Amino acid sequence: MNDSNEPNADVTSLSSRLAVLTTEHRDLDAIINQIALAPPPGDDLLLRRLKKRRLLLKDRISIIQHLMDPDVPA
Repeated sequence: MNDSNEPNADVTSLSSRLAVLTTEHRDLDAIINQIALAPPPGDDLLLRRLKKRRLLLKDRISIIQHLMDPDVPA
């Protein structure tokens, strides 16, 4: 087993996952902004669900960014 390639594979995997989540967050943000400008009548639940999903994506993006950044030694 070659352990030297494993961290690079993890970083590549995290980078691709981060790109997917960032794109989804940006798309969801645009949808939420459009709905907020002209909200459909009686569809408050949809807007709340979209905002909740956007927040979840933001949290996952933050976690991945934290994992990708090396710790600063004290």
